[in-house]
Amino acid sequence: MKKLGAFVLGISVFAATLSGSYPGRAEAAASVKILLDGYPLSFSGEPIVIKGTTMVPFRSISEALGITVTWNQAQKSITAVKGEGDAAVHVKLTLDNPEATVNGSPVKLAVAPKSQQGNTLIPLSFFSQQFGAKVGWDQATRTVSIASPQKKMYTLGFYAISSFSDAATIPSFNSISFGWSRIDENGKFTMQGSDFRLPSSAGDITPDVLVQGAAEANTTPYLMVYSSDVKGELTKIIEDQTYREQAITDMVQAAADYNFQGIMLDFEGLGLTTDKELTRSSFNAFVKELATATKAANLKLSLALHPLNSSYKGYDYKTLGQLADEIVIMAYNYEGGGSKKPEPVDKVNEAITLALKETDKSKLILGLNMDNEDENSVNILIGLAKRYDLKGIGLWRLGIINKNEWNTIYNTVEFKS
Repeated sequence: MKKLGAFVLGISVFAATLSGSYPGRAEAAASVKILLDGYPLSFSGEPIVIKGTTMVPFRSISEALGITVTWNQAQKSITAVKGEGDAAVHVKLTLDNPEATVNGSPVKLAVAPKSQQGNTLIPLSFFSQQFGAKVGWDQATRTVSIASPQKKMYTLGFYAISSFSDAATIPSFNSISFGWSRIDENGKFTMQGSDFRLPSSAGDITPDVLVQGAAEANTTPYLMVYSSDVKGELTKIIEDQTYREQAITDMVQAAADYNFQGIMLDFEGLGLTTDKELTRSSFNAFVKELATATKAANLKLSLALHPLNSSYKGYDYKTLGQLADEIVIMAYNYEGGGSKKPEPVDKVNEAITLALKETDKSKLILGLNMDNEDENSVNILIGLAKRYDLKGIGLWRLGIINKNEWNTIYNTVEFKS
């Protein structure tokens, strides 16, 4: 706690020097930027600076960090809890009281919690650090940076033909989507295509061994089925009942033959030039029939979908979210598939918020195209998944993630093993 006190004091000195604030004086902190995992954090009310200490609305920061908070009107107190059992952290703060309690022990605050315009304001540094977040202050830019603690999340890995170098990571994921099949331009399901096919064996490692190994490690193996609408072929497939029924029969049979435990559809490009309502309705019908077939075969169903702020308008997140077990938001390639640049974070943030209006967060997985991201940008994107409490993240794809990127991912996400 001595270290914490020294840190808070240091933050106060920096902020006081910049703002010209004096003891007891409160100033609007509109010019103070607050970043959570590298992306601006919005608040229900304006932060203020008191004696150099940044004060923020408690609900905004607690929700962003996934902390359960209760307000006691009679006592004018906040109780914040994170974790379970012996590992749980309990913090209690009371309005105008410069002393908090952390797991029952008293802790002195630099500034007591205050009430302002209907918001209860609390010391940002103190509150964040009690729950494992790291807080820093940049004097030159007047920026408070919060790094959220490592969080246990659902993790999905995409395994393609050239992913073998990362095969050893499979047991650490909750699920693996094996990209070994597609619907071809003729509307036929195949596992012998040029890019999406069963891989050749590598010694004793065969496709069957990889799928079986995943299942034995309690990692759900999905058969990923890819298709695109470059020439309108996918639109034809989903609109034609005969093609639809045959494709579904073949997919479910292949999943059973190779002991997969689920099917993931990666049907891309729908709704670019077609009648949007007809395309959405046809895709909904396709997925509804597939959902019935997978349920009967005791298979899970996952969908990888273009984001709602993309050019492809053929995806009805509300209906599809009710039919599928999970949805991967493919919030990438906003600047073209060959850009090799990190995705614009504002666009990814928008994609998440739009999806949340249609689908429950417990079914949403944020897809990360690791061909475009780097060790810094991936931290920001995972931070958004944590901030919105999404089900988890999906990594496209294994085999292209470098050591520094893996280190960043492992530092911010707690995998299952």
